[in-house]
Amino acid sequence: MDNYTASKVFQIVPFFFKTEYKLYVFGILLTIYFTCLLINIIIITVIYIDDHLHTPMYLFLCNLSIVDICFTTVPVPKLLHMLLTDNNTISFTQCFTQFYFYLLFGTSEDVLLFIMAYDRYVAICKPLHYNQILGRKNTLMLIAVTWISACTNSLLITKAASTMSFCRSKIIHQLFCDVKALTKISCAGTEMFFMLLYLELLLFGFVPFLCLVMSYVKIIAIILNINSSDGKGKLFSTCSSHLTVLVLYYTNLASVVLIPQSQYSELLEQICTMLYTAVTPMVNPLIYSIRNKEVKSALMRLVKGKITLKP
Repeated sequence: MDNYTASKVFQIVPFFFKTEYKLYVFGILLTIYFTCLLINIIIITVIYIDDHLHTPMYLFLCNLSIVDICFTTVPVPKLLHMLLTDNNTISFTQCFTQFYFYLLFGTSEDVLLFIMAYDRYVAICKPLHYNQILGRKNTLMLIAVTWISACTNSLLITKAASTMSFCRSKIIHQLFCDVKALTKISCAGTEMFFMLLYLELLLFGFVPFLCLVMSYVKIIAIILNINSSDGKGKLFSTCSSHLTVLVLYYTNLASVVLIPQSQYSELLEQICTMLYTAVTPMVNPLIYSIRNKEVKSALMRLVKGKITLKP
């Protein structure tokens, strides 16, 4: 504990640090990162300036794009710097700053995806009460609760993690300072950390996931009970983008968390983490752009210069 914690330095060793193709990895990672920034900024811009998209659904989508930009910015710039300089050290303060924002934006994404599912549930299952349930005041309150709860949760867990003793190793075999990597090298002071972590998994993991499943079970049941094939197609199209994003998000997250221990587990964890933190935030807005007619129409109006601002 004293040797390592006092040194205030960690060594991050991603799988690609052991290869001779670091420049190729740098190019691929840089391309993914800037593509993610560009696509999400376009989505935010279109939603902001097109008055047709000033609805709760697209306000939540705008926040999701902001979260995706921030989420991928937590690990990627540091990785790019390490690839260019071959300097893979990270200070204690930098590590836990990275840890804090990773939890902040990860929690925000969990809650936002749940709220977006609730939005689709209200729109399909209770359409006559949609404007009352998700009026402007309630929508802004939901967004505020999302960010406040994420900040509080991240602060508590980061504080608990920073008091742990790290004496097993100074090497983090991961792309950045994340929960699983830090617990592997900790040796004492983990009781409070794990208590808060399990509480977080319950409140921001299991409960939202269970509510998501229940919401979509009801949505699918209503869609299947509609006799008109056109009606079924129209209703399904309103939630298919979000459902696709949910499947992608939870599949990647489960892959990171549930990988069994083996000689290849660290490599698989890092590859899945790369997909989860860099590729998924880039793909999310593409899914909404391709599968959502209103977003595609807004993009076309933006390209043609026909978007009109709200007075």
